[in-house]
Amino acid sequence: MRSGRDAGDVTIVGVPKTVAWPEIARAYDAGLRHFGENRVQDARARIPADHPIDFILHMIGQLQTNKVGQALDLFDTFESIDRPSLIDELEKQAAKRERIVPVLLQVNIAAEDQKAGCDPADAPALTRQIATCAHLSLQGLMTMAPLVEDVELARPTFRGLRTLRDRLADDLGIALPTLSMGMSNDFPIAIEEGATHVRIGRAIFQS
Repeated sequence: MRSGRDAGDVTIVGVPKTVAWPEIARAYDAGLRHFGENRVQDARARIPADHPIDFILHMIGQLQTNKVGQALDLFDTFESIDRPSLIDELEKQAAKRERIVPVLLQVNIAAEDQKAGCDPADAPALTRQIATCAHLSLQGLMTMAPLVEDVELARPTFRGLRTLRDRLADDLGIALPTLSMGMSNDFPIAIEEGATHVRIGRAIFQS
């Protein structure tokens, strides 16, 4: 309401972190449909193979190229694509499975050494590389803002991702509707800056 946006335009991606399936299932029963996991092994351990068909699992952590095949057998969409080798392997493994995979390019807008994501200067080339892949469908961009006490300090990161998305979409002539940005501490600011997906952990799940 504060940002003047329709609530239906923002998707909550619940991030269970350490909680077990019964609590994840409770969130599903309450209406949540999108969930995020940081690691392949955690998803395999916590999410049953016979989960509901509309349970959408997002890979939001850094993905090693040697685990791409395993990840494709678990995840529906990938938010943490950030380097050429990962794009190549994901395309190769998706082609083997005859599958079109939705992906987001992760960009390190805040330029934090400890954060994953490509440099913004590399985003155009990586975007073009994904666009040439027959089995990858680029939906937009993802970023992580710095953890700061004053959440207003996260606003430039979110605004920077939106600005980069707009420029890439114009330059390449493709639609990039998704902006995945904002977590439990700063999602209101992210929504004000145009987030379409917010990744919420502790505000939903109790460890």
